[in-house]
Amino acid sequence: MQYREDKHGNKLSILGYGCMRFTSHGGKIDVKKAEKEIMEAYLSGVNYFDTAYLYPGSEETLGTILQRNKIREKVNIATKLPQYMINNSKLIDKYFNEELIRLKTDYIDYYLMHSLTDYAQWEKLKSFGIIEWIKNKKENGQIRNIGFSYHGGPEMFIKILNDYNWDFAQIQYNYLDEYSQAGRSGLEEAKKLNIPLIIMEPLRGGTLANKLPDSVKKMMKNNIRHYSPVKWSFLWLFDQEGINVVLSGMNSLEMVKENCAIADYSRLNSFSDEDREFIKEVVKEIKKSQKVGCTGCRYCMPCVKGIDIPCLFSAYNRMYYESKMAGRVEFGMAYVLRKDAAFADACIKCGKCESHCPQKINIREEIIKADKALRPLHIKVAIKVLRAFMLRGTNKY
Repeated sequence: MQYREDKHGNKLSILGYGCMRFTSHGGKIDVKKAEKEIMEAYLSGVNYFDTAYLYPGSEETLGTILQRNKIREKVNIATKLPQYMINNSKLIDKYFNEELIRLKTDYIDYYLMHSLTDYAQWEKLKSFGIIEWIKNKKENGQIRNIGFSYHGGPEMFIKILNDYNWDFAQIQYNYLDEYSQAGRSGLEEAKKLNIPLIIMEPLRGGTLANKLPDSVKKMMKNNIRHYSPVKWSFLWLFDQEGINVVLSGMNSLEMVKENCAIADYSRLNSFSDEDREFIKEVVKEIKKSQKVGCTGCRYCMPCVKGIDIPCLFSAYNRMYYESKMAGRVEFGMAYVLRKDAAFADACIKCGKCESHCPQKINIREEIIKADKALRPLHIKVAIKVLRAFMLRGTNKY
């Protein structure tokens, strides 16, 4: 297993265990199976285990396994404050204390504000005294490192990143999402600020492992490296500076063994120029089925009405080269949950975006098509309910 140091010199395994996808039967986690998988990972050198308050049964399962095998002090637990459920200061302690009980511990190694999508959500937490709360928890040792996980565009990510002395941050990032969500610009800003990144969705929910087009599978089979799709995905990430841990939601012993072997094999800056070009060709091939030829360069931004055009197109394209559900989920997480999210019907047809687009996309027409696909009537109703719940309390920011 390879290790990289965090901001304070702690060594973290470059492969982290994502505990959201434990095998369950009838809604109940198979703890025995999860224990075999976690212990296999631990014995292979994994020392970073990521969970969250809202992952059903996950915190309890992880806490039970670590306690039963007497390895709590030998690993790092990362869990998350459900910031979208906070509407007063007392709830911060309520959820945190409940997590300590579930995890059978008296401290959290890496604590995150869960799923920020907008600066207004961070502002809301600050109004409830979160900064002083963090200071107290770090001073009394209950929290050792503080960070946040993020879904949204790069501008808001960079704004949040610069607003506080974070120990780390967590973003969705993979070779298909290099210019989506926080993306490469977010990675570069984090490197500049010396804030290490934890990576989630390295395989895009399995898309980059077992849902690739046949043409891409053939490309990988014929490549001189003969790497598996999983290995290409992980090595592309492990090759990059600024990335400390790559999370994988492992739920089989075979998966654990394969991923640990890749993490043991990997080295920083080990990709050749030919490898990088190959991945670019893979991305081009995957995106042949996309609806809009958007590269995510963001030259069209900012939109005078606040529409995040690249984010909208990213979710729209994903509906066609992955699935409608996947595209709408991305749209919901990375776009809909922003306080001032502007939808395509806000467009005033000024054409400014099109004048800056290197791909010469007819943006004014395409955003209407994208919006229609992503927001049919039943989805519009769901969005209204979701926004009312997730963004409550942010209106004054």
